[in-house]
Amino acid sequence: MHLGVVCAFLLVTGIAYAQKLPRLVLAGPSAAVSNPLIRMVDSGALADVAEVVEFVPWRDPDQLRVMALDGRADVLAMPTNVAANLYNRGAKLQLLNVSTWGVLWLVSRDPALKTLADLRGKELAMPFRGDMPDIVFQLLAGQQGIDVRKELRLRYVASPVDAMQLLVMRQVDHALLAEPAVSMALRKTGSFPLNVVAPELHRSIDLQQEWGRVFARAARIPQAGIAVMGALRERPDVVARIEAEYARALTWCREQASACGQAVAARIDLLSAEAVADSIAVSQTEAVPAAAARAELEFMFGHLHAKNPALIGGKLPDDGFYAGAVRR
Repeated sequence: MHLGVVCAFLLVTGIAYAQKLPRLVLAGPSAAVSNPLIRMVDSGALADVAEVVEFVPWRDPDQLRVMALDGRADVLAMPTNVAANLYNRGAKLQLLNVSTWGVLWLVSRDPALKTLADLRGKELAMPFRGDMPDIVFQLLAGQQGIDVRKELRLRYVASPVDAMQLLVMRQVDHALLAEPAVSMALRKTGSFPLNVVAPELHRSIDLQQEWGRVFARAARIPQAGIAVMGALRERPDVVARIEAEYARALTWCREQASACGQAVAARIDLLSAEAVADSIAVSQTEAVPAAAARAELEFMFGHLHAKNPALIGGKLPDDGFYAGAVRR
C-alpha cells in the first residue's frame, strides 16, 4: 500500500513537471498595477511553474492591444475598460483581478484649483486619449455639467510621464496624471537642476474623491488589474498560482516600498525608485478577485456604455469575462 502511494505521488509530480511551461510572459505599463508582476519575476515566485518567467513593459494602449490580440503575453496588466473592450471584440482573455483603485490626480501650478469647474477655460495635459484616465475625467466632468470640448482645452499626450514632463518644463499649468507620474513630478520640482525652471506643483484634485462625491459611492475606482490570456486560461492550476502570487507580491510592495521602488526602476527606465516608493504610500491598491469586483466594474462600465458604448466594446461583458464568476 505504501509503495502504491509513493508511485502515485511520483506519477502526479511527474505529470506536473511535464506540464511546466517553457515560458511565461508578464506584461504591464509603467504604473502601480505592474509593481507586483515585477516582484514576481525578481523573487522567482513562479520558477516552478515555468522555465523562464519575464516581465515586458508596454508603452501605450495601442501597444497593449497589439500584445493582447497577437498573443504576445500570457498575463497582461491593463485598464479594466480596455480588458472589457478586448473581450467583447473576441480577444481570448479573462480578467483575474482588479488591483488599482486610486492613482488619478489633477496636478496643478495653481494652489487655488480645488474643483473640476475651476478648470473652465484652462488647458489641461491629458494622457491616453480615449482611455484611462481620460474617460474617468470626462465622465466626472459630464456629471457636473462641464462640457469638456467647449469649456476646456485638452492637450493630449502619449503617456502620464509625457504629461508630467510638460508640467515640469512649464509648458502646461495643469495635467491629469496617474501615479507614479504624480510623485515623479512633485520630486522633480525640488531636485537639481530642474528646480531652476520647474514650477511649484500641487496635488489639486483627487479623482477618486470626486468619484465618491459625484456618485455617492466609496471613493475608489476599479481602474486596472491583470488578465490571463489565450491558452493559459485552460490551466486553472497555473491561474490560481498567479492570482495568489500577485496578491502576495502586492502586499510585499506595500510593506517594502523602498525595495519595490528600486526593483521597478531597474526594469522601467522612465521611473525613479524614490518616486515609485512615494506613489505606493498614496495609492489605493488591493488585489480584489474579478468576480468580487464585478459590481463595482459593472457600475463603471454601465456609465461608460451610456456615454459611448464603444469604450467597452458595445456591451457589458458576460460571465466569461470574470475569472471565478458563477454562471448566471
